[in-house]
Amino acid sequence: MKELHTFGWYAARIKPHLPKEAFKPVPARLWGGLAYLLVTVAGFLAIGLFDLHVVLNVLIACVLGASFAAMGFLGHEILHGTVVRKGWLRDLLGAIAFFPLSTGPSLWRKWHNLTHHVHTQDDENDPDSWPTLEKMLKQPFFRWVYRIPLPVRAFFSFCSLAIQFSAHSAKMFGVYIKEFNVKKRPKVWLELILPWATWISILFILGPIKWFFAFLLPLLIANFIVMSYISTNHRLNPLVPVNDPLANSLTVTVPKWVDVLHFNFSYHTEHHLFPGMSSKFYPLVKEHIKKMWPDRYHEMPMIKAMIALWKTPRLYFQGNELVDPRKGALYGSLGNGLDPARIMARSSMLKQETEVSDEFVNKESNDKTI
Repeated sequence: MKELHTFGWYAARIKPHLPKEAFKPVPARLWGGLAYLLVTVAGFLAIGLFDLHVVLNVLIACVLGASFAAMGFLGHEILHGTVVRKGWLRDLLGAIAFFPLSTGPSLWRKWHNLTHHVHTQDDENDPDSWPTLEKMLKQPFFRWVYRIPLPVRAFFSFCSLAIQFSAHSAKMFGVYIKEFNVKKRPKVWLELILPWATWISILFILGPIKWFFAFLLPLLIANFIVMSYISTNHRLNPLVPVNDPLANSLTVTVPKWVDVLHFNFSYHTEHHLFPGMSSKFYPLVKEHIKKMWPDRYHEMPMIKAMIALWKTPRLYFQGNELVDPRKGALYGSLGNGLDPARIMARSSMLKQETEVSDEFVNKESNDKTI
């Protein structure tokens, strides 16, 4: 692994080359949010007021799901303070944008801004990092999961993208609620309860079938879209002792029109260098990164990144490798031997592979004996 640098080290070298307006909020981004909000309201009204054919309901649900996801991307940008700077307005707009995903602004800033960004791909402190072999061996359920063949695991892992954001958000609420000041906890609870109370109320208004098309199916679609990005952000990258965005983050490429619809969410390395900058300027940041550190920067087409996720296990071994403990098969990570065009287990690590497999099997045997 190359020498690691902090995100501040990179940012200090790029900042002099960027225009001053790149560091100012861009409230015009709210027009896109308004468009998605109007589409969402129209979709709910269409499903609620008319008895449409199931095919039309499914199509509307797809549009709603895409809108939920895009509003979440805008909410992410808003809560980083890149759209408006006033705290109360930032939180209000962020709450509206994240309302379909039922994630409160206070929780999001604590979990994402103040923890994930500060400790990205840190084994102990990043709430979004995937576990190491050592941690997995201490959890009987996950040891059972990792006995399933990798292709089967990959299939169910991709299916679970449809619920992962909502599930992880609920988990993060449980993790962080006690860290909020006692006086602020009622507000954090309200930000959790209000969206779900709204969606459950709509269930009784619309009935279960229309509610499925108006909310539940769109929520599953939104989860899948959001997690397709989030799962490629870091899961092919190594765990690192230094928060180096060029080592621990991946930028994916999508068609330009998708970037427009998703507020440039694909530019993830750029985001970790300048989280307080509007994503409108990330293409410019990308140009400078590729000029200054072309050998460090990681980017690939979204589909290619998803295929790489399918073909590799989601478990770390010694920080910079991915391991399938069922066979003791080791795979590189980005910057550490992983070639997305030709993914295969390393054949030169036979001794380590045997040790990994033996540790996994021995742990299982010991548990059965006990």
